Amino acid sequence: MKKNNAVIDFPPKPENGNIAEHMKFVLEALGENMQREGLRDTPERSAKALQYLTSGYSKDVREVVNGALFQVKYDEMVIVKDIEFFSLCEHHLLPFFGKMHVAYLPNDRVIGLSKIPRLVDVFARRLQIQERLTQQVAETIQELVDPRGVGVICEARHFCMMMRGVEKQHSGAITSAMLGAFRTNKETRDEMLSLVQTRNRDF
Repeated sequence: MKKNNAVIDFPPKPENGNIAEHMKFVLEALGENMQREGLRDTPERSAKALQYLTSGYSKDVREVVNGALFQVKYDEMVIVKDIEFFSLCEHHLLPFFGKMHVAYLPNDRVIGLSKIPRLVDVFARRLQIQERLTQQVAETIQELVDPRGVGVICEARHFCMMMRGVEKQHSGAITSAMLGAFRTNKETRDEMLSLVQTRNRDF
């Protein structure tokens, strides 16, 4: 696959044991007693949690898609909305979470609908900033599906704003990435925004 901002090769991650040893030193540096019952297994538990939360580094997007690209004569907008995600801010290693809306205009090829949330998870489970996460999802859909355009909107709340710093509990951030027809055609963008804002109903 062509390498760009969306698809990057990363070095292998260290083993859990190495992370656990470092976590032990971090906790001791914070003034904790590692012999305390509640902390005895914390380094190993935290290492396993970090491995899971950053598991996107070891994922290959083509393996995730697993050939679920289909030739179809369909040229209307496809949207998968309200995709929940959780990620870690690369600046403070604190969580940010929210939902993403992904739309594309097929060009005789579509991707399996369940693959879009899986692709979101690949990039969310890395140390991230919201702006990059949004752009990576859009660029990857563009590269894999080769549609006439891709639009991605991401809404998130950040613990680095809620727990520290300005400590604003109800502030959120919205980012977008518009490629192809979504960037050049206002009607296409407006259609996406209208469909994204439509309330979900029970089927």
